Amino acid sequence: MTLPVWDDPALKAGTMVRGALWLVQVVGEGNTFTKEQLREAFPGISQADRRIRDLRDYGWVLFTNADDARLMAEDQRFVKAGVPVWDSAARRAAAPQKTVSNKEKQAVMARDDYMCSVCGISGGEAYVDDSNQTGVLSVTRRETVLPDGRERTLLVTECKRCRAGSGDLPARADEAVADIQALDPSDRRRLLRWIERGRRGSTALDRAWNSYRRLPADARDEVRAVLEG
Repeated sequence: MTLPVWDDPALKAGTMVRGALWLVQVVGEGNTFTKEQLREAFPGISQADRRIRDLRDYGWVLFTNADDARLMAEDQRFVKAGVPVWDSAARRAAAPQKTVSNKEKQAVMARDDYMCSVCGISGGEAYVDDSNQTGVLSVTRRETVLPDGRERTLLVTECKRCRAGSGDLPARADEAVADIQALDPSDRRRLLRWIERGRRGSTALDRAWNSYRRLPADARDEVRAVLEG
């Protein structure tokens, strides 16, 4: 397939696509370029540098001096090309995941009992090992390997601390099944009871606490006044 020419006036493409073609046709993999060269290539386009950075979402590897100390502040290195974004079909197939909608977030958090699915902390609750930090919940996408080996991207509620510690490794439902099957029968029955309850050792007290923590501050004050009265 013949590549479009990056500066062809007839090319109907945005700055990200033109920038990708410029990197391939002018800079070349392994070579460096400066912000000034980028400004000269795309005069009058104030967001050209940002559009070039957007290529990282499509697997393009670009280094700055934060990645390679040998580079000057003005320099970047074009390390490797990624998805051919000038091919509209390839670009659509590799497009970054859309933002999770507020409706989706609320549904996922309700499903997860408004607690981190990893450590079980509620939003605003202090960590047991660090009372100066409180749980901040968000809904994120996790690559997941299912028991039959299929891979899917699923939504999950996680606190900021657990999300930072998860890295880029996928969740492994296949490994979870193997670990469960290796348990002796009594431990497996106990685990199944936890699964049926939806949480390890979940009690009515836990559920009441989580209901209370989900309330706005003023409503929590009123609940406390009712209980103390």
